[in-house]
Amino acid sequence: MPWSVPELDALKKAYASGTLRVSFEGRSVEYGSAVDLLSRIRTIEAEMQTHSGKRPPRRSLASFARG
Repeated sequence: MPWSVPELDALKKAYASGTLRVSFEGRSVEYGSAVDLLSRIRTIEAEMQTHSGKRPPRRSLASFARG
């Protein structure tokens, strides 16, 4: 499903204001928690980057061991 920038902006605005209910183009969705809403935002951002030809940022964790 293609996402639009205004839709992503609506999600970010709801997250910033602490609201879990997002309405956009006559549709309304209520998220269970702020974590769920933030997860949706990150998913949409990654998908939009993929479709624009940009690669999402890579994340890695360092690990250390004594020995």
